Amino acid sequence: MEQTLVVIHVRFANDGSVREIGECPSGTSPQDWFNALSRHSSNGYESLSGGRGAFRLEPAVIEQIKAAVLSPVT
Repeated sequence: MEQTLVVIHVRFANDGSVREIGECPSGTSPQDWFNALSRHSSNGYESLSGGRGAFRLEPAVIEQIKAAVLSPVT
């Protein structure tokens, strides 16, 4: 059975902060979205050259992370 993965590209600024990231929920900063993806994906991140990186995650995992980011903390 073939596994479908979504690739989320990340671009970093010279200071290491996240400048751009794909699939970022509205109202969430790129850095906060990167932090959430990093916390919830064990081996889904790959560093690339030129200040870039990529997450490779299943669509259901991305939706779960989005729900966690968008839900209010109680």
